[in-house]
Amino acid sequence: MLPIVALSLGRLLRPNKPTEQKMTTYESGNEPVGESHVRFNIRYYLFALMFVIFDVETVFMYPWAVAYDKLGLFALVEMLIFVLLLVVGLLYAWKKKVLQWNSI
Repeated sequence: MLPIVALSLGRLLRPNKPTEQKMTTYESGNEPVGESHVRFNIRYYLFALMFVIFDVETVFMYPWAVAYDKLGLFALVEMLIFVLLLVVGLLYAWKKKVLQWNSI
């Protein structure tokens, strides 16, 4: 309820003076040229996905590394299995040549 009240109150209290210049698209100080929808190469998506996977791996490994003394051998084996699965995924991506960046 608090976000709804805050946004509604802000809408009522803020000044509203729309002009033609304020309604234009702003892109780094340049006037937009061409279509607004641009096709991106699928490689950008694949690289971003690989980055997110290994970034999440770091998030999972940090608490384990901090509490390693208290967790014992069982947690070590679990973490090794986790890292092994990620390495298998990396090798699979490498084999499928997802990590190669060749210009078309």
